[in-house]
Parts: sequence; structure tokens; C-alpha cells
Amino acid sequence: MQIADNTVVQFHYTLRDETGEELETSRGGEPTTYLHGADNIIKGLEGALAGKSAGDVFSATVAPQDGYGERKPDREQRVPVKHLMYRGKLKPGMAVHLNTRNGAVPVTVIKAGRHSADIDTNHPMAGRTLTFDIEVVEVREASAEEVAHGHAHGPGGHQH
Repeated sequence: MQIADNTVVQFHYTLRDETGEELETSRGGEPTTYLHGADNIIKGLEGALAGKSAGDVFSATVAPQDGYGERKPDREQRVPVKHLMYRGKLKPGMAVHLNTRNGAVPVTVIKAGRHSADIDTNHPMAGRTLTFDIEVVEVREASAEEVAHGHAHGPGGHQH
């Protein structure tokens, strides 16, 4: 079966940046599971997976506009430290969460002071060209419930 809209896909991946440095991997753990065509993963990766089948092994390079977007300089701001959730000493480069009225938002610390911090609200992968080394593990038809909910159920997907 080929990957197409309304199929549930399980795959392992290793993510590398422009320099070839490994950023993360699912190998050694559970494969990633998603509902194809429901915008559950970045569009460049979903497009590269379309038409593939279980057992396929390939690499896909995703440009920023098809991944996490371009970096936006206006997404940097100064906030009171009391609005940040973190452990230990606040340091530049740390990934922390900013408490907002809409819930916690992941941000990156640019500069840390005693009372305030300069943060970047861009996604940490924004502006980066990413390469995914993929192994498709399984492809199956999605259930009517999965299609209605817009995501895969079961291991690696969402549980209800």
C-alpha cells in the first residue's frame, strides 16, 4: 500500500541540519505515527513521504518554507523572567516555556538578566534546511474515527 491521504503511516527518522549534525532520531524507540493528509507533520516531509510504501528507505531535504518557516526578526522580545518556566540557571540558548494567556509557548533564551530575558519566539528549527533519513515501517488505511478526529490512534498516535 502506498502512502496517500487518509493512510496511517509509521516511520523512523534521523534529523540532520545543514552541516550534517544529527539533531534527533526515533531509532531505538517507537516509530513516529501520523495520519497522512491531515497536516500532522511539516508539509515538506509529508510531501516526500507521499507515494512511498512500507520498507522504503530514503532521505528528504526540506527547505525552511516547507519546514518550520523562515526566521522572523520581529519575533524577539524582552520579557520579565517571572513569565518563563525553566529549571536551574537561565542561560542563553536554553529552550524554555513562556506563560501566555493562551498557555505555555516554547521559546529560546537569547540573553538572560536578573529580572528580564531577551527571548526568541521563532520555532528553534525556523530558517533551517533539514534532512530527514526515513525508513517507512508500516502503512495502513485510517479508520473512519481517525479521519474524523484528524490524527492516528494507537501506539505512536493519540490515545482516547
